[in-house]
Amino acid sequence: MTGEFNVNIVMPALLAGMLVLSTHVPLGRRVLERGIIFIDLAIAQVAGVGVILADGVGWEAHGWEVQVVAVGAAMIAALGLNLTEKWWPDIQEALIGVLFVLAATASVLLLADNPHGGEHLKDLLVGQILWVDYPQLIPVAIAYALLLACWFGLGTRVPTIGFYLVFAVAITASVQLVGIYLVFSSLILPALATRKLPKRWQLPAAWTIGLLAYLTGIGLSMVFDYPTGAVIVWAMAMLAIAGAWVLPGLLRKA
Repeated sequence: MTGEFNVNIVMPALLAGMLVLSTHVPLGRRVLERGIIFIDLAIAQVAGVGVILADGVGWEAHGWEVQVVAVGAAMIAALGLNLTEKWWPDIQEALIGVLFVLAATASVLLLADNPHGGEHLKDLLVGQILWVDYPQLIPVAIAYALLLACWFGLGTRVPTIGFYLVFAVAITASVQLVGIYLVFSSLILPALATRKLPKRWQLPAAWTIGLLAYLTGIGLSMVFDYPTGAVIVWAMAMLAIAGAWVLPGLLRKA
C-alpha cells in the first residue's frame, strides 16, 4: 500500500471519521464540563466486551444481534454510572476508572483462549477504519442523526440520565467503526483544543480540527503504510496543540 492513495478506501474512512466527530465533539464538551474525562474509555471498553461476547456466540460481526448486545452492555454501564454519580459524586471519576479496568481485563480474559485474540484486541483498541464500507455507515448515520436531533433539540435541558444514554449509544456505534483510541481522541482532543475559545466558535473549531486530523492521518497512513488509527490519533494531538496555541489569538480578532 506504500505510496498509494485509493479514493475508494479513503472516502468511506473519512465519512466514518466525520460521523464520529458529529456526535463526539459536542459530547466531548459536556464531558469536560462535567469533569468525567475517562467515561468514554470506560463505556467504549464495555461496548467492546459486548462485541466480544456476541462474537464468541458466533454472531456476524456487523449483524443486528451484535449491536443489541453491545448497546445493551453500554447502556447498563451508563445507567450504573448515572446511579453512582447520584450516590457517590465525590468518587465518580475513580469509579469510572475502575469500570474501565474491569472491562479491559474482561476483554483480555474472554479472548484468552481465542487463537486470534491478540488480533481481535488490537482491532478493538486501534480500529480498522480503512475497512469501513458504505453499507456499514448507513445505520450509524441514522442513529447519529436521531441522537443529534435530541441533543441539540433539548440543549441544556438534557437530563443526566439522558446524557449517559446518548453517550452509550454514540460510543457503541463509534467504537466499532474506529476503535477505542480514536473514540477517546475524537471526544477529548478537539474539546481540549477549543475550550478557551468564545462559545460560538468552540464547536466549529473543534469539528475543523477533528476533520483535518482524520484527513491528515488517513493520508499519511496510506502513503507510508502505518496503522491508520494510530496515525490519526497523533495527527489529532498535534493539530489540537497547534489549535490551542493559535486559535484564541486569531478568533479574538474575528
